[in-house]
Formats: sequence, structure tokens, C-alpha cells
Amino acid sequence: MTIVACASVGLASPLAADDLVQSGTVRIEQVQIAFIGSGNLGGGTLLVGGKEYDFTVGGLGVGGIGISKMTATGAVYNLRNLNDFAGAYVQGRYGLAVGNLSAGELVLENTRGVVLRLKAERTGLALSLGGDAVYIGFD
Repeated sequence: MTIVACASVGLASPLAADDLVQSGTVRIEQVQIAFIGSGNLGGGTLLVGGKEYDFTVGGLGVGGIGISKMTATGAVYNLRNLNDFAGAYVQGRYGLAVGNLSAGELVLENTRGVVLRLKAERTGLALSLGGDAVYIGFD
């Protein structure tokens, strides 16, 4: 059984499309485990200026039940300095993953104004509703 769902995210501050300047691309893979509280762990690759940078992703959240694996790819915006990429990001989420595939979109923003706009695919069995604090660090 496959169910496809969309995810929507609220940002710390509303952003207009004119406020976003694309700086690079990103790919993230992570596993999320939830039972009332939730946790996620994974990693990814940032591509900026023709160079690749590996990073880790971790975080804690509230809401949800189940386990799922997510692969997300997308654009990085407003990255003026490579060091601005690492740090805490805010993510709101909702969605459902059952069986082989669930798809959606994620938008993450950190306190330095760096924005990640991602297309996500999830596999597993999970119901999520809540918010996460996501931390990105360079390897």
C-alpha cells in the first residue's frame, strides 16, 4: 500500500521569493523515529561554487509515531559565507508515510537567514505532526 502526502512548513519569518538568492544545492538522507517525541539522524552533501561539503544532520522534535527514512534534495538560498550553513534550523512538519513512498516539501531556515527548500521522499510507516529543531554540522 502506498500513500503520497505533502508536507508544509512554517518559517520563523515569512519570506518573499524576491528575498531568496540561490547559492547552491543540497542532498540530505536521514532516519526519523517518533513516539510522541521524535528524533532524526543523518547526513548530506552541500554543493556550492563547484565544491562538495559533507555534513551531519540531527535533531529532536515533538509529535508523531513510527519510523521513516527520508531523502531530500533541493536548493540553498542566502548562503553568503560557508560557515553560515552550519547551525540550528527551524522546521515545521506534518505528513504521513505508509509503505514505499511519501512525498512532500520542506523549508528550513536558520538564524543567519540561510534557507533550504527541499523536495522530500519518505519510506516507512510514520504519522507526524509537530515541529523539529534541526542541527547541521560539518564533518
